[in-house]
Amino acid sequence: MQVKYALAAALLLAPGLAGCASSGGRTAELPGGGPTDAERRAAERAADAPNMFERAFGVDNRPNAGPCPLMGVLSDSARMVEFQNPAEERYANIAFTGEVRGVSGLCRYVETNPIEMSMSIDFAFGRGPAAASDRKTYRYWVAVTRRGVAPIAKQWYDIDVRFPRGEPVMVAREEIDRIIIPRATEETSGENFEVLVGFELTPAQLQFNRDGKRFRVDAATTQRGQ
Repeated sequence: MQVKYALAAALLLAPGLAGCASSGGRTAELPGGGPTDAERRAAERAADAPNMFERAFGVDNRPNAGPCPLMGVLSDSARMVEFQNPAEERYANIAFTGEVRGVSGLCRYVETNPIEMSMSIDFAFGRGPAAASDRKTYRYWVAVTRRGVAPIAKQWYDIDVRFPRGEPVMVAREEIDRIIIPRATEETSGENFEVLVGFELTPAQLQFNRDGKRFRVDAATTQRGQ
């Protein structure tokens, strides 16, 4: 497992996430009429906000202001097949394969604070019959987008995979330590954003995926057993 750091511009890094729990504050009826909505919200925030000692020790039990951003794998970039000769799309010509098998994560945001996230990414990698080495560096990216809009930030990472003798398939988990997504206002919800993952692919590899073609990561193992 490797821990990755970065995502700049709209995404910044910081230490670990606090947990989430719910707690409620109270407001009082005042002579001459009750408090306004703005005053009520301010009083609730003041009642829920951690004091100096709680902040010093990282204790903040206020509930999130909204749901986490959607996390997922971009389907066109979820798999990578590298052929020794790009013109020959057949099993015997496979050098390496890769697959993003899933993502998971946590988020945290209260009041006007930005959304703070951590993410785990599960990969599987395969070494094919045409591989000239037992080592391969795979490149993948993590992007933050507004829902249905182009990315607002994107960062690339490398994974150096070594295949031990007789082991054509390897798995790995990558940890993105922290992603920070700024919010325009207190009402801006995590629902407005997506955090997507995919392999960095050549145009030919991308088209291979879009055409619905594929070789499984464990193709070499399956072929030997037949």
